[in-house]
This record gives sequence, structure tokens and C-alpha cells, in this order.
Amino acid sequence: MENILIVDDEKHYPMIIGEVLAEEGYHTFTASSGMEALDILDTQLIDLVLSDVKMPGMSGIDLLERIKEIKPDLPVIIMTAFGSVEKAVEAMHKGAYTFILKPFENDALIAHIAKALSMYRIVQENILLKDAMRSRYQFDNIIGKSQPMQELYGVIQKVAPTQATVLVEGESGTGKELVSRAIHYNSLRKDQSLVAVNCSAFAESLLESELFGHEKGAFTGAVNMKKGRFELAHKGTLFLDEIGELPMPLQVKLLRVLQEKTVERVGGTSSIPVDFRLIAATNKTLEDEVRNGNFREDLYYRLNVVKAVMPPLRDRQEDIPLLIDHFIKKYTTGPESGGTIKSIDKEAIQLLCDYEWKGNVRELENVIERSVILSSTGRITASDLPSHMRQTNTNTLRLDGIPEGVGLSETLAAVEKRMIQRAMAMSGNVQTKAAQILGIGKSGLNQKLKKFNLDKELNLKK
Repeated sequence: MENILIVDDEKHYPMIIGEVLAEEGYHTFTASSGMEALDILDTQLIDLVLSDVKMPGMSGIDLLERIKEIKPDLPVIIMTAFGSVEKAVEAMHKGAYTFILKPFENDALIAHIAKALSMYRIVQENILLKDAMRSRYQFDNIIGKSQPMQELYGVIQKVAPTQATVLVEGESGTGKELVSRAIHYNSLRKDQSLVAVNCSAFAESLLESELFGHEKGAFTGAVNMKKGRFELAHKGTLFLDEIGELPMPLQVKLLRVLQEKTVERVGGTSSIPVDFRLIAATNKTLEDEVRNGNFREDLYYRLNVVKAVMPPLRDRQEDIPLLIDHFIKKYTTGPESGGTIKSIDKEAIQLLCDYEWKGNVRELENVIERSVILSSTGRITASDLPSHMRQTNTNTLRLDGIPEGVGLSETLAAVEKRMIQRAMAMSGNVQTKAAQILGIGKSGLNQKLKKFNLDKELNLKK
């Protein structure tokens, strides 16, 4: 339901027009002066202003100028008597949508309003779409062809067209926000807004205002009414990152929003209907948080309708060369380019594949960006990598990482599998090259691929 503000100093005129517009399904506010109109614009969400030209104090032209300063896209229709047509023309030059002569037919007024609102909706939608396109992600922006990533793609593909709530789990730096974007932009809500908020980035009182919005004067510093993220995500998707950091009082309020599909702004009394799809992400294990009393069990089950797991980089080693190539292109050809690197040598790739990556994909991206900037040869070499990576001895097994009680055969098998995965990654899944890297024959490699079921996981090439 659109909100229309009617501004006229004639006592009964706004009320009469309001009744006509109410029959058409519009909600109306009335003001008898320009200053009163500005106060309403400051506290209410108005979609169109219908204003008389001649008013005491602030004229309709003056009001138009003030509106265009604070809300340039808001449509304003000027009402004027026949003798003031020149003022109406002036208003058009200053940004009025159109003018209508008094007295007018109701059908003519309704037609003007419907057209103006239609144009306003298009403008607002274009703004949202432009913002979305700047950061739009599809499946091909989540890089990886490993088995864990293939499983993740399958979940995204199945859940995206539905309205189901999704819980994205993964360590910090794995790219959980990319999953939320992939789900949103492949959903039925893709043309609406994707609104994100990091629950760990705000103090509890500020987070409540961010999520629920507030009314003017609700607290010190609330000089204007503000829509919350729940309202901003109406008809679209809300992404709550680090949901495990949500304070317990706000967990209760979030649960109520999910159950009732309404919100109340801080300091407000009216319930506002909201319709959004929720995607939540966490780097914690929420089941453990529930057991420890840090997270509500009922909210956990509300969130955990469909779970999508973003695997850590150490569990998808074969994706590292793909990510390296992706980030090199990003920082050499895109708007964030900082160097002229064309390639990376084999030794550097091996060091990157052997590294632990506790910071996951985010850490890898930072390393590649740094190397692109610092390299002076046009090719990333081992010497361009951070010193702690160059000092890694790839020929020394890290025995301290092997759990106690694990047998020799099991340990050797795990090492053998990892070396095969690394060789396949470094060779682009070309078996002949991978066999050369490992120093074994191609038939021997084939046997080992079958032994570890890697022949089914990898897109093998001869």
C-alpha cells in the first residue's frame, strides 16, 4: 500500500481527496502547511506528494524545492487554479512530476497518481538492481570442483528456488557470504534486495536498531525515523552473518519475527508486516552453542531447515590452483588490479598447495594480492610469497598433526591420498602430468585413483 501526502491549506479539501484515494487502496496523510508536510516526510515513508501551489508561509514551489533537496526521486504533483498556471509551469521546471488544474475530475487525478507511482517504483527498483549487480554472484563465482564443493553446489541448486530458511556453516574466511548470494540470485526473489548484516559488528542496542529500525525520538540521537533490515529486506532476502553472536534477548525477538512475520520498530507500537527469506551463517557449531546454553534450541531448529556447509580450504586442496588463477586474474585485469602478473611458477604453486590455510580462501586471496603487487618479474615465484611459506619444508611430514592411536597403515594411506590429490591439482587433473610429478607410472596412478575413489571425484584427463 503506497502512502500519499496531501498538502493544502483549505480546510476540507485534503479530507475529500483522501477519501477518494482511500477507495483506490492508497493510505493518505494530510498537512495544512509546507512545514507540517516536511515534518511528516521526516517521520513517515511517503511515496508521492500532492501539493497545492498557493499556501501561506511556505508555498507549494518552496515545498517542492525542499523535497527535491532531501528526496530527489520522490514524485510531487502540483494542484493549481487556472490563474496560477505559470506557477505550475515553474514547478515543472523545478522537478514536479506534473500539475493538475482545480477543479479536476477524480479519474484524472487517480490516473496521474497511478502513473507517477509506477514511474517511482521503476526508479526505486533500478536503484536496487544496480546495487545488486555491482556485487552479483552466481555459481561460477564460488570457485572449486572438488567433491565437497560439488556437494555444496547440489544443495544450492536444490534450495535456491524454494522459500526455505538456510543455515550456512563454515570457518571464517571460507566464503559463506558467497553462498548466500548464490542462493539469493538463483531464487524467485532475485530481482529484490539482498540485505546483509553482521551480527558481531554491533553492540546489542545498536544491533536491535539495525534489525528492527526505530521511530523518531525513540532514544537519544534518533533524530529521524529509520527502517530496520527486516523491513529493507521485504520481498527479498535477509542474510544474518555470524548468527551465533546474536545476543540472547535478540534471539527471542528474532524468533518472534520468524513466527509472526511482523516487526515493531524501537519506540513504535504498530506491527509492520514483513516478508523475507532468511539465510543465516555461522563459524560456530550451533548445536554445541545450544548445549552450552548460548543459543536457543527453538531458534536453532527454525534456522536449520536446510544446512549448507562451506568446506575449509584444507579439505579441498585440489581447488587451490583454480583459486590461485582466479585471484591472479582479479588483481591483474579487474578494477582492483595492482600488477601485471601473467603466471605463477610450479614451486610457488606447490608451496601454496602444501600450506595449512588457517585463514582459508580469504588468506589465500590476500597472499595472491600481495604477491601480484610485490613481484617484479611478471611471474609469481616462490620468492614473492611470504617468508613463513617459503620456510615450509614440503619434504618433511608434520608428525605432530597425527592423532595418537592412529596406525601406520592408516597414516601412510592418508599421506598417499593427499599427495595424489595435490599432484592432480597441480596438473589440472591431467593423469600423465600427475604421474610425472609423483614419479610413478600412469597405470600405477590409475590404480591408486581407484583405491581412494578419486577417479569418481575428479574430472580426469588423459
